[in-house]
Amino acid sequence: TDQVDDILNDSSIDIVVEVMGGTTLAKDVVFNALSNGKHVVTANKALIADCLGEIESHVLTVNKDKQPADTIQFKYEAAVCGGIPIINSLQSDYPGDQIEMIAGIINGCTNFMLTGMDRDGLTYEEALAQAAELGYAEADPTLDVGGFDARSKLKILMRLAYGIEVEEANIPCRGIQELTSVDYDYAKSLGGTIKLLGVAEFVNGNVSGFVSPCYVSNSDSLSSVNDATNAVEICSQNLLSTTYIGQGAGRYPTANSCVNDIASISKGDKTVMPFNPKSDAQYVQHYESVFYLRLKYKDVIGITRQCGEICEKYGVSIHSLLQNPRKGGKGNDSFVIVTEKVSNTSMKKAVAEFEDCDWVQGPAFWMPVLRPDWM
Repeated sequence: TDQVDDILNDSSIDIVVEVMGGTTLAKDVVFNALSNGKHVVTANKALIADCLGEIESHVLTVNKDKQPADTIQFKYEAAVCGGIPIINSLQSDYPGDQIEMIAGIINGCTNFMLTGMDRDGLTYEEALAQAAELGYAEADPTLDVGGFDARSKLKILMRLAYGIEVEEANIPCRGIQELTSVDYDYAKSLGGTIKLLGVAEFVNGNVSGFVSPCYVSNSDSLSSVNDATNAVEICSQNLLSTTYIGQGAGRYPTANSCVNDIASISKGDKTVMPFNPKSDAQYVQHYESVFYLRLKYKDVIGITRQCGEICEKYGVSIHSLLQNPRKGGKGNDSFVIVTEKVSNTSMKKAVAEFEDCDWVQGPAFWMPVLRPDWM
């Protein structure tokens, strides 16, 4: 049939699988299916991220006064990282633990592109063209390259890990469009690479999160995750560091997770609260990190002095100042400042003042370093 109501109103159908995507018709299908007493399996991360609170309330409403064995199930393993069972792990493996950090390569398209820029020396434009040719990038790649797809996934992971619901717009998000081969040259000279990561941390009862390119040292397990592969590292008090690696997108990994959810429902597995209980943790937009700052400049006297003055003004301690030999001819000069650990708010203020300097050419590029002990 091509009529949704034929499925929703058929009492012989127990499970509805929604893989159409979007947040309009798909939302109607999911909510009506649950209202009609049907279990739902979905791969729709955009719908979950956009309507998480509504879905949670609706699931609780349809299951009110039901015995656990009779509850209607909402399953969504395929919505985040495709074939990696990260949703099930966060639902079942950490109730007695405290997750301190999540750091993940959670978008296959951008990881494929950045692998090409790092390993093969491709430009951003060349890497995007290759990703499009192989079907990793959409006709409009903005959701991927802008970090927004990763941000939707991070929101879901943050709810499962920390019991907080955050508006997506409040999660700082920077894509990969500003990355250049120069940044990879500097990353290699520092002994690492650059990955687009979704990161969330729990510190003193507060949770912060962001999506951004990050410097990752070569000794880090995430540095070697290449091409369209996804990986999520969970650091917790009891289990320390656990990394989940696998195929994060594509029809077969997604279908595998959907089928596993169907099988789980058929076996009678029950998850009464699909998003885990809410907590008292507070979301904050500020976090601390070591930062990498690249400035393109025109050569004048006093640049080093001004760098020190601006950083001192905002409490940004300089770890090192780096300048590789000129690449690309005159007019493409750049240097890099690596900071000590500092708040992102202080870093933003310093970057804004740098961009007002008459010797800075164009916008500055800056990104976090994943680990404070990166060297």
